[in-house]
Amino acid sequence: MKTYAVRLRRGADLLKSIEELCTKNAIRAGVVLSAVGCVSRGRVRDAGGVNIVDIAEPLEIVSLMGTVSHTRCHLHVSFSKEDLSVVGGHLVTGCIINTTCELIIGELENCVYDVEFDEETGYDELIFKYL
Repeated sequence: MKTYAVRLRRGADLLKSIEELCTKNAIRAGVVLSAVGCVSRGRVRDAGGVNIVDIAEPLEIVSLMGTVSHTRCHLHVSFSKEDLSVVGGHLVTGCIINTTCELIIGELENCVYDVEFDEETGYDELIFKYL
């Protein structure tokens, strides 16, 4: 596994930064190994796939996981609020780094992600192709 370690700085968009890293490095199949930091505001999509919730307050990143590539990122995030309650969902653009985010991405060297329409779910779903 090849790894990429970057520090995202204040004002960076978390999702856009991950997408840019994957594009710049032509990552064909990757995973988020670690993400430690905070955002000045968060945005997540709910499990229904429609509603986006804005969280206009400082938040700690307590979990970020998912699959990433230069063509598609599917990420779920959890944030803790000042009162230590936790909120999370599907990561969308608009989660803005506050002070920092230490991000580690692992690239799977024997795999390529692709998508295929799944009639059962009604979505383009990830498929794994092994080299």
